[in-house]
Amino acid sequence: MKQLIKIFSLLVIVGIQSSCSKDKKQEVRKPKLVKYQQIRLSNNTSNTSYSGIAQKNLVIDLSFRNNGSITKFNIQLGQKVKKGELLATLDNVSSRLAYEQAITRQNAAKSNLITTKSALERTRVLYEKGSASLSDFEQAKNAFRSANEDYESSKRSVSIQQDQIKYGHIYAPQDGIIAAVYSEINENVASGQSIATLNAGDTIEIEIGVPESNINAITKGDKTTIRFSAIPDISFSGTVTEVAPALSVQSATYLVHVTLDDSKELIKSGMAATVTFQEAKTLQKKLVIPAQAVGEDYEGKYVFLIVENDSTMIVKRHPITIGILTRNGFEVKAGIKNGDRVAIAGLQTLLDGQKIRLQ
Repeated sequence: MKQLIKIFSLLVIVGIQSSCSKDKKQEVRKPKLVKYQQIRLSNNTSNTSYSGIAQKNLVIDLSFRNNGSITKFNIQLGQKVKKGELLATLDNVSSRLAYEQAITRQNAAKSNLITTKSALERTRVLYEKGSASLSDFEQAKNAFRSANEDYESSKRSVSIQQDQIKYGHIYAPQDGIIAAVYSEINENVASGQSIATLNAGDTIEIEIGVPESNINAITKGDKTTIRFSAIPDISFSGTVTEVAPALSVQSATYLVHVTLDDSKELIKSGMAATVTFQEAKTLQKKLVIPAQAVGEDYEGKYVFLIVENDSTMIVKRHPITIGILTRNGFEVKAGIKNGDRVAIAGLQTLLDGQKIRLQ
């Protein structure tokens, strides 16, 4: 009996030891595998290209400054026009009627002015001879002054109505080519409504949209290389002539105008272009961190630095201050230095001081 008790006790002890050994094996876990990147200075030296459309540097929308129906329309797509050439005319019925009424009023005012002037001369002679009173003389002077003011007003009215008639004509403001036509003869148009577009410049320019992350790298006078999809075998040089100081609401970018240094006959308005900024024009070297390495919570933005602790790799939560987002990541203002290693994946699953392995 005693022998059986000893054997049973021995089996229980062995079972307990075996169970503890398994628990210890289960408790031993390998550190988390973490993907990382070493932070380096970036000089953004790669070429940057933007798409745009070629157009003349002077684009004029043609429109009437009056309302009416188009009675003459000498405008065709692609037509070459000379400065001062009559392109379109309105019926101008109301303007001509108003002009005639202004002429009638001017003639009446002129006649009244002549009459009051003669009356003033007669009254002045009579007053000097003592045959007219001072009040009669003053009344004659006032009548002449009023008639003169009315006449001057009528002349201004005639001039205004003449301008109104001129507003019913469109003359080519510059030599150029009609690039677009929006109206036709007998169409009713409103004042300021564009009826055609005139390309009148001497040079070709391309308008491109630059995001805010890159706009500070572009200044007036920068040199570019321009290629056209319609002319694949030739590249052209260009110069930045305008940089918009404010963001365009329509495109959410900053508009930049690049003018071709040598406008050739091969290039037509409307051709698709690619503008490439040369490597020499780059941002200064700055510390850049991948966007996915930056986390944010109620305490602010942070990264997980990878540091060695007694020959063991751990992650350390560290606050960071970032700048603008570039194509390579966020510019670093403070928080990390060149050569630091940071986790770039699974930030939500990491804990401050957690042991890790590098992937």
